[in-house]
Parts: sequence; C-alpha cells; structure tokens
Amino acid sequence: MPLNSSDHNRTISVFTSKLSPAADICVGLTILSVVLLSLLGNGLVLVICYRRRKKMVGSELLCVNLAVVDFFCCICFYPLSILSSFHHAWLGENITCIYYGLGCYIFGLCGMFTITAISIIRYLKTCYSLVYAVWLEGANIRIACTVWLVAAVWSSFPLFGWGEYVPEPYGLSCTIAWRGYHTSAKDAFYVICSFACFTLVPVLFIVVSQCRIIYKVSRFSDSLSARGIRNNLRYAEKRLSMMFFCISLGFVIAWAPYAVVSFLFIFHKENHYMAPEGFVFPALFAKSSHVYNPFIYFYFNKTFQREVRCLLLSVWPKLGGNRVGVHISTGHQVLPHPIHIQLQERGCVQKKNFSLSQDRPQGKRKGKATHTSSNPVHSRPVYTCWGSTSKNAPSLVDTKPAKHSLPVSI
Repeated sequence: MPLNSSDHNRTISVFTSKLSPAADICVGLTILSVVLLSLLGNGLVLVICYRRRKKMVGSELLCVNLAVVDFFCCICFYPLSILSSFHHAWLGENITCIYYGLGCYIFGLCGMFTITAISIIRYLKTCYSLVYAVWLEGANIRIACTVWLVAAVWSSFPLFGWGEYVPEPYGLSCTIAWRGYHTSAKDAFYVICSFACFTLVPVLFIVVSQCRIIYKVSRFSDSLSARGIRNNLRYAEKRLSMMFFCISLGFVIAWAPYAVVSFLFIFHKENHYMAPEGFVFPALFAKSSHVYNPFIYFYFNKTFQREVRCLLLSVWPKLGGNRVGVHISTGHQVLPHPIHIQLQERGCVQKKNFSLSQDRPQGKRKGKATHTSSNPVHSRPVYTCWGSTSKNAPSLVDTKPAKHSLPVSI
C-alpha cells in the first residue's frame, strides 16, 4: 500500500541527521579514523597470527576471533555510517538500516561473548586447573563457533517481529529500538533480555573473573617472593593476566556509557528527552573499542613484539641495516688464522666465513701440515641481532654474545 504524504514525510525525517552539518562531518571523520586504526592494528594481528598459526595456543585463538570481529565490523558496516555523515542523512533508509543494525549487533555480541569466554577460561585455568583440563582443554574452536551462533540467532529476532532496528536518535547509524519496550510485550521482552542476559550478565562474568584472576596471581607471586623464590614463569603469567585484564576492562569502559544512555532511553516515551549530541559521544566512544586491543597486545606480549619487528623487517629490510661482526684471535702473536666475518641483517641473520689471507696455506698442502700456535685460538662469538640464525651457518662461528666483536654498519 503506497504511503500518503504525511507518512512519507515522517519516514524521511526519521532517516535525516539531527546534527548540524559541521557536526556530521566531525562524526564522519571520527568514525573514519577509527576504521583506519582498526584495520591497521587488527589487520596486523591477523597477519601475525597467520604467520605463527602452527604455534598458537588456547586463548590466542579467541584473541584471533576478537580481531576478526573488530576488523570485519569496520570493513562491512562503518563505511555506510561514514557516507551518511557526509551526506547529512542515512543512506538507503530502511533496508540499509536493518543491514547495519543487524550486523553491528551480531559483531557487538560476538565481541562481548568472546571476551567473556576468555575471562571464564582464564579464571578456570588459573583457579580450577582440573576443571579446565577436563572440560575446556582444546575447546576454543567450539567456543568460538558457539559465540557466533548465539549472537546470530539472538540478533535475528527483530527480523521476525521481536524488536526492531531503527535509526539512532542522531540519525547517522542504526541500532535496536530500545523504546520498543512501550510498544508491545514481545518488544519489551526482547529489550529487557538484551540488557539483562546479553549485557549485564556477561559484564558481571568479565569483572568477577578478571578480579579473581588478578587476586590469585598476586597472592601466588607474593608467596613466592616471601620464600625468596624468583620465577620467570610467575612474571610471564602476571603480564599475561594484566594483558587480558586490560582488554576486558577497556571493552567494558568503552561500551558502558552507550549502555547507560540506551538503558535510560527505554523508560522515556518521548522522542527527544536528550539532545542528539548526548547520544553521539557514547556511540563514538563505544566504536573506539575496535582500536586499542592491538596496542595492548604489543605492550604486554613479548612474542607479539618480536613478530611485529620481524614482519616489518621482512617488508622493509633497510630498516634493520646490515652489520658486520669481526673477531680475531687474542694470542700474543699474529698468526695466519682466518678472520671470521659475520654479515647480519635485522630479522634474518646470515653467517659467512671469509679468509682474509687466502694466499696462505690452510690444512694440508703437498703432504705438509701447517704449524699451529702453542697458544690455542679461541673462536670469538660475534654480535647477533634479533632473529633466528641461518641453518646453513658454519659451526666455526659461535652464537653467544661477544665482548670483543666490532659491529660496523655498512
């Protein structure tokens, strides 16, 4: 049935921006910066995880799932909001609004459920290792699939009349119709369950689990320190716990203002109980949750730091430069022993032996053996930079750090 003029005008007003043109441009630029930073950081995480895919363990697989959520959410949905910001109105009206709201809600729930799963698994592994070994050992792929299935099923309910996807109050993105609480019993049930079961409960699990993990690790560390035991494993576990704590805390802090504003919006029947700018800032702050996880990985995870350096040096070898390590014998007299030279490149170490006195005899020549010094010549190690040594490196060159090596940049 065709719409009359009043219905058409009301539909147009729903999908029109409620902000000033300058504010629309600022919103678009902000979302664009979030997208670029997220693609750079999470793309780097995915590349590194692919490079070391055979060495990955438990919680790292769920971190990959989290990076996939952040990466593809910024690719598939946020460009539509950016274009709408520059157009000063939502593009595509109802169809694109459902697409954007459904996709963002699926990926948002996946992110929250993934962090909840990481927190619970880490808690069981730290405090109840036997339960973890029996029930959750090697179950990370199944957990990730379950997360996606539950998020997709719950997010699809508005397509069948339980809830609705509508534009945000400022008109440049779409989300669940939180005011549907006042329209019907089904919408009210969906809105309340979305907050209670799919927002509040996961947040409580995250907060309680992470606090318990930090408390347990701290007590264990203090008990070892009191007995004078220095344990490198303790230090690594502490850093790992702090890394996941920061990831969880950052996610909760980023989404808390948006959740509070949306929750308050439920209980107001009028359309404009708050200025549109009051919804913009919490929404933009929530979108920033896609950005900071790679920086947390880089700060706390030494393996991630090494892999980033290796990746950068493999792409731009000139960043590392070449180095030559020259080491000579320390005997009291100069003898015709070869000088070992090591050519090194950052991230890829190449060791070669050169004899600077090739005109001198080495080994047996014409049935006569060369004379050796009464003082044994100790092969001095050379300076090694970060990276794995070459398999073809000769055994004459030691790989321990050298006191007398002379690194020279060439």
